Amino acid sequence: MGSRMKPANGAMTLAEMKEFAGFTSATQRYVRRSLDIGLDRDDAMARWSRDVVEAASIRAQVRVYTRLPDIREMIPDDSGLDSVEPLFAPLLTITAFDLGQGRLTTFSAYRFLYERLVGAEIRPWLPAAFCAAAALPHLHPDLRRKLLQSISEAAATASGWSNRQPAFFPKWVEKVDITALPN
Repeated sequence: MGSRMKPANGAMTLAEMKEFAGFTSATQRYVRRSLDIGLDRDDAMARWSRDVVEAASIRAQVRVYTRLPDIREMIPDDSGLDSVEPLFAPLLTITAFDLGQGRLTTFSAYRFLYERLVGAEIRPWLPAAFCAAAALPHLHPDLRRKLLQSISEAAATASGWSNRQPAFFPKWVEKVDITALPN
């Protein structure tokens, strides 16, 4: 009996890094900031706030993200309709907030972030939450169109999802002064 061949963890991590590198710099920045807030990694206000508008956005995001621990606990084991409301209402609220910030402009960027914020178990629920939030009237019609057009038919109609946890969690990287490096 043979065993199934699985891609090496390094190859999967590299694929995740490559996906992240394909996002715009604004999206990359927002993902890193969101992970700092949602995973309580660093002082997001000190690291990410460049002005009073961004500081207000970070404070609002901190408030909205207080629902993340509950969402992680409420992910149902099945797709029964009785399981939808307790999970979907807070997931939709957080998703609507994030999409409203204008930095997650594709389903792939949204999926990338939420797989890390919540875990692989959230994958089956992401297309519905994304489409519902992307259709809400608080978003500009051009952004709604862009968001809804970004989800592929395959993502929207998948019959199954991987339960492999993400391996790459992007973080802030300090710039290195190359003039200060030894020869």
